[in-house]
Amino acid sequence: MAFDYNKLRGRIGEIFNTQSNFASAMGWSERILSLKMNGMCSWKQIDICKVIQLLKLTIEDIPIVCTRVGHYSVLTG
Repeated sequence: MAFDYNKLRGRIGEIFNTQSNFASAMGWSERILSLKMNGMCSWKQIDICKVIQLLKLTIEDIPIVCTRVGHYSVLTG
């Protein structure tokens, strides 16, 4: 299942300036973030909750920043 994370990447840039800074805030390596953003590693529910908090989002924002390619869908792991 492919997801479009372009808006998520944009939000990460707005808040953390770099994906590296965001990965550190999440407690991940840059490699883990890359795997998740490229659909090679799934997102856990706890990850999603932390992303919402760190990026100052609401649960309602998730379908906007993480959409499934070709469909409107929430991020699922």
